[in-house]
Amino acid sequence: MQISQTPPPVADRDSLADPVAAAEATLRSLPAVSDRWAMFLDIDGTLVDLADSPDGIVVEEGLPARLTRLSGLLGGALALVTGRSLARAEAMFMPARLPIAGLHGAELRGADQPPPPRDYLIAKAGAASFAERTPGVLFEDKGLAFALHYRGLPQAEADVRREMEAALASAGSDFQLQSGKMVAELRPASGDKGTAIAAFLARAPFQGRLPLAIGDDLTDEAMFRSAADRGGRGIRIGPTLEGSAATERLPTPAALRALLAEIVR
Repeated sequence: MQISQTPPPVADRDSLADPVAAAEATLRSLPAVSDRWAMFLDIDGTLVDLADSPDGIVVEEGLPARLTRLSGLLGGALALVTGRSLARAEAMFMPARLPIAGLHGAELRGADQPPPPRDYLIAKAGAASFAERTPGVLFEDKGLAFALHYRGLPQAEADVRREMEAALASAGSDFQLQSGKMVAELRPASGDKGTAIAAFLARAPFQGRLPLAIGDDLTDEAMFRSAADRGGRGIRIGPTLEGSAATERLPTPAALRALLAEIVR
């Protein structure tokens, strides 16, 4: 991965062999090189801790205000890139008004969204019915996407995947399946988180900056690859970088939140 022309201001460059130290240095360097970077942040498992259900997610008090200040530091070049619907992501971080890509990049604020096709609505109804008759499996309606969460019933994984494969066959080729942490999702096939950050980088105030992508899940790998292809960096939230295109990491969302608070203090 190509590294920014200006190295992070750390006394011991050998510490960057530690991916956690590298991530900390990258983030702490932002105030000094804020005109060079554009930041792209996943939400669930990255900015906020995972919960047993999507509705159980808690946005830490003060986080929207800190993101607003960080966006100002970066000249507005900060965006949320999430699997949640655009409307739900906006509501979570009110009163902050940030650029957002929803549904893994299929929804961008200001872009026209087509009405859901009939076959998709039939597939969604079938998945909702499956969740109703399978205690421990939760159905999440995202509008032009839906998901089955089985965190509460891990042994249902095979049944969930069969159900979602049937939903895909019903919905048609304009949709695709997306796997995540204890979740299977059917979403539009157009775009992913990588194409979402490419779209942001093509317009002001992101244009001409290096992308810094931060995420935790399989869906964020497209974002990490896109950042690397453009000379930027990827920071993964979690215990390991194994199998990831990111080269730096932080252990938990709490560690990321603490660093963001430090930057904008």
